[in-house]
Amino acid sequence: MADTNFDVIIVGSGPGGYVTAIRAAQLKLKVAIVERAELGGICLNWGCIPTKALLRSAEVYHSMQHAEDFGLSAKGVDFDLNKVVERSRGVAAQMSKGVTYLMKKNKIEVVVGSGALDGVATGAGGPLRKVKVTDKDGKVTNLTAKHVILATGARARVMPGMEPDGKLIWTYREALVPNTMPKSLLVVGSGAIGIEFASFFRDLGAEVTVVEVMDRVLPVEDEDISAFARKAFEKRGMKIHTGATVKGLKTGKDNVTATIELKDKDGKAKTETLTVDRVILAVGIVGNVENLGLEGTKVKVDRTHVTVDGYGQTGEPGVYAIGDLTGPPWLAHKASHEGVVCVEKIAGVPGVHPFKTDNIPGCTYCHPQVASVGLTEKAAKDKGFQVKVGKFPFLGNGKAVAMGEPDGLVKTVFDAKTGALLGAHLIGAEVTEMIQGYTIGRQLETTEAELMETVFPHPTISEVMHEAVLDAYGRVIHI
Repeated sequence: MADTNFDVIIVGSGPGGYVTAIRAAQLKLKVAIVERAELGGICLNWGCIPTKALLRSAEVYHSMQHAEDFGLSAKGVDFDLNKVVERSRGVAAQMSKGVTYLMKKNKIEVVVGSGALDGVATGAGGPLRKVKVTDKDGKVTNLTAKHVILATGARARVMPGMEPDGKLIWTYREALVPNTMPKSLLVVGSGAIGIEFASFFRDLGAEVTVVEVMDRVLPVEDEDISAFARKAFEKRGMKIHTGATVKGLKTGKDNVTATIELKDKDGKAKTETLTVDRVILAVGIVGNVENLGLEGTKVKVDRTHVTVDGYGQTGEPGVYAIGDLTGPPWLAHKASHEGVVCVEKIAGVPGVHPFKTDNIPGCTYCHPQVASVGLTEKAAKDKGFQVKVGKFPFLGNGKAVAMGEPDGLVKTVFDAKTGALLGAHLIGAEVTEMIQGYTIGRQLETTEAELMETVFPHPTISEVMHEAVLDAYGRVIHI
């Protein structure tokens, strides 16, 4: 490395870090990105992408098992878990190589190792932030830049008494590369990560039990969507305990016994034990704030997340943070856009608005899929809105029925006074591809008038989105 002085140094190469680096390069800034593992971060290597590859294999397998429903014959259907995992890892590797190509294309310096703030140096144009990068062999590279963006992401939360051992008790990492197919599985937590893995292993035949401490599955979603999801999951054979807590895990030779505290039909607390082959812990994530050299700086950490303003600025001049490191929503697309706003502000791009999370869609790639944007009905009412609510089932949509995917629901929430779309909530086939329609609507501050006049193509599942808007205003057609 000939020069170690940059305009911007980004620590972490996940979807937040590498997208920010590319945008910085487009703005003619000299950029270095620091990464201790694979380019692409957790998302490309151990999260978003490989999980979707696994889920796609499970989806195809599930469809093959129901071939007769479509007038087809598929006998002796089976799967090879090693090949399923191998395909997933191959997809992840391909995407990581793609990031490597993008770094070279945009002339971004990649520095391998763990990066940490290391004080301030005096430069001709003002103070420079120092970053010390230490590789796995202990070799140190010292870098300087006017601006440092921390994008180190997050990791699985570990609860006392339920520490993962990597063999019988898994986090998402072990669940992505199982060396054996468990016949029975306990998933602790029913957020997106937990439910996606529950869906994957259930589709491949495992007996799956989900324990959720909140009173419903997918607790961040609208209550109607959560209720619909629970019925769909139970219909597929999952056992679900809500308002329940895992009090302890005891490992055996090749199984785990869980002690679960839950309520009976009368609401009285009771304790049960459950023995399963494997346990997946999906009880949240914590920010990677350790070993970043934050000590002695004005960077504030709220529990495990760095506090920033709408432009990613921390309390320390010249130091910024983006993505999962800054807290919820923990989404790759949030990190990317947050980073773009941050670096555009640094570069002095005119008209840059502070980043807001109001219009960030959330997606869960279980079976059936779940997607949402904006306020739930309850959240809207809690904020004082008078609301109009529309609902439309997939069962009333010709394309969904023809595809053999009649189980689904779309719910829209409008401000009764202004017609503003406050929120949209979907469950069913391909809704993760459809939610962007409502997201664009909210970004453009669309009202019910524009949405009702929008022409949706027929036959498509997207027509349920139109019908849910019409239903909110008493104009629904197909129910």
